[in-house]
Amino acid sequence: MALKATIFKAELQVSDMERHYYREHSLIIARHPSESAQRMMVRILAFALNANDRLAFTRGLSSENEPDLWQHSLSNEIELWIELGQPDVKRIGKACGRAKKVIVYSYANLSNLVWWEQNREKLKKFDNLCVVDLSAESTRELALLTDRSMQLQCTIQDGEVWLGNGIDSVHLSPKVRMRSD
Repeated sequence: MALKATIFKAELQVSDMERHYYREHSLIIARHPSESAQRMMVRILAFALNANDRLAFTRGLSSENEPDLWQHSLSNEIELWIELGQPDVKRIGKACGRAKKVIVYSYANLSNLVWWEQNREKLKKFDNLCVVDLSAESTRELALLTDRSMQLQCTIQDGEVWLGNGIDSVHLSPKVRMRSD
């Protein structure tokens, strides 16, 4: 018998001083049985960093043809494709061919560096790709905010990010390795 996804709910308040974006989002997150709390919280963080009314979680780990998050235009074109971890270069290439912009959020320190060094030259050919590293330590701290029903606040200012639940807060300093044009 296959295990089913666990459903989490989050009220996410985003204050993005860089984009002048201030909104609250009611999120329903399906956590795949093989997904860690850390990875799920990185998905929520990626949502906050790119928050938009049309940004949506996908089937993620359950689907090979979908990213972790994506945003479609009103004419159903893929405007934004977001991947987590260290995806295969072929997968990134397909994503860059399908979407206007692709962002990869990697979050496992040493393996991030190895992945980046092995793939940097191949990734440079994609002008619509952005690669961002999140420290493993801060994303592990994010996992401690996990609850089945969450009230989260995210503040983004001067390249720094704070995500908290009213009791605890995690500070992150995303490192942009590659910026899209």
